[in-house]
Amino acid sequence: AAEVSREVNMWAEKETNGLVKEVLPPGSVDNSTRLIFANALYFKGAWNETFDSSKTKDYDFHLLNGGSIKVPFMTSKKNQFVSAFDGFKVLGLPYKQGEDKRRFSMYFFLPDAKDGLPTLLEKMGSESKFLDHHLPSQRVEVGDFRIPRFKISFGIEVSKVLKGLGLVLPFSGEGGGLAEMVDSPVGKNLYVSSIFQKSFIEVNEEGTEAAAASAATVVLRSIVLSDKIDFVADHPFVFMIREDMTGLVMFTGHVLNPLAG
Repeated sequence: AAEVSREVNMWAEKETNGLVKEVLPPGSVDNSTRLIFANALYFKGAWNETFDSSKTKDYDFHLLNGGSIKVPFMTSKKNQFVSAFDGFKVLGLPYKQGEDKRRFSMYFFLPDAKDGLPTLLEKMGSESKFLDHHLPSQRVEVGDFRIPRFKISFGIEVSKVLKGLGLVLPFSGEGGGLAEMVDSPVGKNLYVSSIFQKSFIEVNEEGTEAAAASAATVVLRSIVLSDKIDFVADHPFVFMIREDMTGLVMFTGHVLNPLAG
């Protein structure tokens, strides 16, 4: 069992360019394990317009508990893709386009209130087609513009979350088990015991490097501003990496502490 775990973890590390080193924690594979389904996703993108690292300086980042920490903030005087909405702003940073037609961007959803992340997350999860209605489409002149460098590594066992959302059959063995996936008589007796997911993302002046691996045992208009718009991400915010041609979201998360990676 230990050798199998080691082999899967080595595969995940190779496929994510060394960013995810242990998708299967110790003890997750034992003698009762019959199958392991694994997948990995790796993304590395350079900003279309990089940030000047000599202009990166430390400023306060305000935490949800009321405290603050010093964090390196990147800045630029160039026009940016920013839109302001009721209670929050959205920034889009395009990546350089590769050889194909795909166009990737990172989006930052910043609540106006320093403790406004929970309210923003609720809005994002409850409004139909939220993304389609809240992405900036044109560059605007910015005033005070700062976003933090951050690095995040996060792992979770997600079976309880999925069960809470109503996904029960794969974990119960009822209804034929995994017979539709496994071409063997034993398939009907198989069930999913655990699903492990681990992610890594780093954002700096050059761009973004991100990876994830898992294994299973009416149109709204933005507020039009004629003056310069500030975008200072000095408190918790939501981020995502999206392929803009298809609308596919590759990675998403929230930053509570840029130094907690």
